[in-house]
Amino acid sequence: MGFDRTGAIDLVAALLVFGAALLMQVITNMQNDVGYTVRGGDSSGTRTGLPRATANGWLSVRHVRAGIVLVALVAAAMGLGLVAYRGWPVLAIGSASLLAALAYMGGPRPIAYSPFGELTVFVFFGLVAVMGTDWVLTGSVGLVSGLASVAIGCLAAAALAVNNHRDIAHDRLVGRRTFAVTFGDAASSGLYAVLLLAPYALVPMMALAARAPMLLLPLLLLPVSLQLRQDFVHCPRGTAFNEMLFRTFRLELWFAALLSAGALLSRMLG
Repeated sequence: MGFDRTGAIDLVAALLVFGAALLMQVITNMQNDVGYTVRGGDSSGTRTGLPRATANGWLSVRHVRAGIVLVALVAAAMGLGLVAYRGWPVLAIGSASLLAALAYMGGPRPIAYSPFGELTVFVFFGLVAVMGTDWVLTGSVGLVSGLASVAIGCLAAAALAVNNHRDIAHDRLVGRRTFAVTFGDAASSGLYAVLLLAPYALVPMMALAARAPMLLLPLLLLPVSLQLRQDFVHCPRGTAFNEMLFRTFRLELWFAALLSAGALLSRMLG
């Protein structure tokens, strides 16, 4: 949404932000894989999630940890370029993001073993990612970007909610106290519904704040989300939830794509 305020996009800064964000996702996934294996999360044989490289012996723990260090160094190098461009707030954003990525399944008390996984994803894959990008590109954070960060954060957290709902029985067995394990099936299902549908209440607010009707485009996905919610409720336990997970990821991508398209069209149409 910064394009609307500045009239231009700094392509180099945008590419650096995109690269650093992508590497943070890679670090999180690698740490999640190796951390879960080291803690014996797959030892019970009851897990129904997607296969993990270290647990299946495709990669060694040592090699994955070396990879995490390498990727973190590359991300830090990109981050330093952005710090030089926009100052210390970028350093704070990058440092906090890296620590969260490592702490999700690392350290003595991993976030993934607590009820705060969805909240962490909401903050870092929504608020920090969207508003941080806006700050780097414009030097400020607009109201529409703030609302968009909440919407995207909700959908990102919804994907994790599917993952944790699927794994309630297994996580309880291995000692993971996720939101779903701590508060039960009904609360977990309710959380998913809120995270899935709340973004659509924010879309009209964004369009009104920007005076840009084209920002209403993501509302086209509301029937998809309603169907997804229904299918979630009736989905059988086990691997069937993997398809729900993929559908939620696709929804997030389409929501972001339509919101971005709406912003660009609004600018082009004046």
